[in-house]
Amino acid sequence: MKENNLRDFYKKGETVELTISDIAEKDQCFGKLENGTGVLVRGMLAIGDRVEATITRVRPTYIEAVAGKVLSYSADRVEPECPVFGVCGGCKWMHVSYDTQVRYKQKKVHDALVHIGGIKGITVKPALPAPGIMHYRNKVEFSCSSKRYLLPEELKQEVLEKPKDFALGFHAPGNFEKVLEIDTCYLAKECMNSALAITREFAFEQGLAPYAAREHTGFLRNLMLRYSEERAELMVNLVTSWHDPELMGAYRDRLLSRMPGQEMTIVNNVTTRKNTVAVGEKEYVVHGDGVIQERLGDLRFRISANSFFQTNTRQAEALYDGIMKMAGLKENDTVYDLYCGTGTITLYLAERCRRAVGLEIVESSLADAAENALRNGIANASFYRVDLKNFHTLLGTLEEFGFPRVIVTDPPRAGMHPKALKTMVRLQPETIVYVSCNPANLARDAKEICASGYRLEEVQPVDMFPHTSHIEALACFRRTV
Repeated sequence: MKENNLRDFYKKGETVELTISDIAEKDQCFGKLENGTGVLVRGMLAIGDRVEATITRVRPTYIEAVAGKVLSYSADRVEPECPVFGVCGGCKWMHVSYDTQVRYKQKKVHDALVHIGGIKGITVKPALPAPGIMHYRNKVEFSCSSKRYLLPEELKQEVLEKPKDFALGFHAPGNFEKVLEIDTCYLAKECMNSALAITREFAFEQGLAPYAAREHTGFLRNLMLRYSEERAELMVNLVTSWHDPELMGAYRDRLLSRMPGQEMTIVNNVTTRKNTVAVGEKEYVVHGDGVIQERLGDLRFRISANSFFQTNTRQAEALYDGIMKMAGLKENDTVYDLYCGTGTITLYLAERCRRAVGLEIVESSLADAAENALRNGIANASFYRVDLKNFHTLLGTLEEFGFPRVIVTDPPRAGMHPKALKTMVRLQPETIVYVSCNPANLARDAKEICASGYRLEEVQPVDMFPHTSHIEALACFRRTV
């Protein structure tokens, strides 16, 4: 069959049968019909599943479909522990064994580098598995909404057990307004789930109005929770539209009375912005000192409500050890750490070189980074506030440290800003260690780095997020010219 004749053979709404042969982005998979026609299937499936799928769109070279009945299951299938798996958009891979997840993730990184980056002959190492695959997250963010996402079985009920106009949980996939009510998140710490239940109970008792995103009304917006592995300390950050001291005092008393013995700090972030982001314009400390302490290796870190910190503490050490190994630091080196956040990588680097320089735009993160350097007695780390797209404007200031032999960059999910990447390769460090949470954007940037006189020598995926499709990857580039 000629590819350009697909529309003559297939119509929207028709049903086809196929075996899933690959995993695609988000909750999509890929397979082929018996005649070789490619089908992109939406649904949480596993490689080896044979499914019945309904065509949703016929494109010139392939078909799009949505999965229906699974006719036979892959040998990699397991029973997901979460009762809302498949509805909640978080744990997209809880239905396959963990060994399979790790294998999928290695392939995801490899395929991105080959097909997007155009990098041939690269060997991607097996992904480093996480030591714990449940309750591993040290940060969880719940959203509050006036529109609750109804489960499929609820749509058939005449009388609902829960109100439709309040929900505290996770945003429904692809919907900024509706929130899926969550009782237990299996990736969160147990104390986080307790705080979630207490907050929901308190909100009902007090009649707190949930935030309505479209109308920009309501009081309760988000519940963001952080946890220290070292100190077993919980941070509760309630994000609201305004500050109510009396109400926050009652909320503090409820948490402390219901969670006796739990080390805790409580903060109230307040925002008036017309969005659902859990970052306040102003912060009020309700209980404790408003920060938690964490340890990575020999270093201790101060983490505030809005600071960046790796969400899997135990696996973060494996990630940072991998960075150090790739960097191959020498005693007299100067190292730059781009997108340094709270300075965790910068301080790791500083212990093994002459000078480490961290660059970041978020002011609260830089304050934490400076405090972290002080509390760890590290005097050879410096931090500068800069939008990395304007990295070139800071080079004159940084000349006093000398130009770097090694640069480590840990950009956000969108990847490096093109101007930042251009400045980075202009400095011509011998080694670039790229830390990525998005294989597609790693591949895009790797293509540019390799075109600027570098060779991609090593790629090591590190699984920070079991049961999700996300994967962290370390890529080591060496200068060739």
